[in-house]
Amino acid sequence: MCPHTTDGSEQKSLDVREIDGEPFNDIIAALDGLSDDESLLLINSFEPKPLYDVLEQRGFEYETTSPDSETWHIEITAA
Repeated sequence: MCPHTTDGSEQKSLDVREIDGEPFNDIIAALDGLSDDESLLLINSFEPKPLYDVLEQRGFEYETTSPDSETWHIEITAA
């Protein structure tokens, strides 16, 4: 079961720090698997700036936060 966000939608999570190798295909697969009422919390060890253009081209919005110097959270939702 997915945790719920403050607006009641469901949130999936993908911690790419646990992926051995390039995580791009895993990220795209997670995005492709989202329904309209779901969001994806992407957890990374750096700010994935190149991903932002891809997200915008695919019709997603995102909000980036960094809770500490070694962790980045990118909450991705359909636009």
